[in-house]
Amino acid sequence: MSGLPISIGPELAGKVRLGVAVLDGVSVKSEDAALAAEIDSAGAELRTRYAGSPSAEVPGAADARALYKALGLDPTKTRPSNEALLRRVLKGEALYRVNTLVDALNLCSLRYQLPFGLYDLARVRPPVVLRRGRAGESYEGIRKGPVNVQDRPTLADEEGAFGNPTSDSARTMITRQTTSALVTCYAPAAYSVPRLRQVLDGTEQALRRACGGTLVELQVLPAGG
Repeated sequence: MSGLPISIGPELAGKVRLGVAVLDGVSVKSEDAALAAEIDSAGAELRTRYAGSPSAEVPGAADARALYKALGLDPTKTRPSNEALLRRVLKGEALYRVNTLVDALNLCSLRYQLPFGLYDLARVRPPVVLRRGRAGESYEGIRKGPVNVQDRPTLADEEGAFGNPTSDSARTMITRQTTSALVTCYAPAAYSVPRLRQVLDGTEQALRRACGGTLVELQVLPAGG
C-alpha cells in the first residue's frame, strides 16, 4: 500500500501543506481505558491552562485559522475540526467517543491544533487529490446529511469527494472492520516541513499505541502542489 498517489490541485498551490500517513494492519476497538484516560487528562490540562481564554488564543489555533483564510473560508463560521474539538473541551464537554482509531486522532488534533482527516483506505479509490469542490458537489457526512463542498477544499478520489478539513464522509469512515487507514493533516503553506513531520511522527505513534499496525508511508506534500 506504499506509494499512495496523492497530490494537491494547482488551484490550491501555495495555500496549503498536506501531511500524509498510511497505516496498515490496525486493529480498531470500540474503546480502550488507557486511551480514554489519556484523552480526559489532555482535556483537563487544557482547561486548567486556558480557562476563560477564547479558543483562538490557544497556541497553534492561529495556524488552522490562517489555513482557512488562505483557502477562502471564514474560520469563525466554518470552524476547523481541531478548533471545534478544542471549544468542546474548554467548555467542559466530553469529546465524542467513536472508536479507538478516531478517538486517538481526535486527541492528536487537540494536541497539535491542526485539522486532520482519517479514512478507511480500503474504501478510497486512488488517485487522491486535494482540490476545490465542483459546482453542486457534496458527500454524505458522518452522522449528518449531505456536506456541501462546492468551492471548498476537498479530498477526492475516482468516486468523487470524500473529505475536507472540517468534516469527513460516511463512505470512507473508520469502522471496527478497518485494517488500513489514510491520515491527512492540513497545515498552512508557511508551516515548516520539519514541524509538520514532527506532527505526523507523533500522530502515527499515538495511533499505533491505540490500534497497533505498521506505518507504511509518511510524506509531506509541498505547498506548491
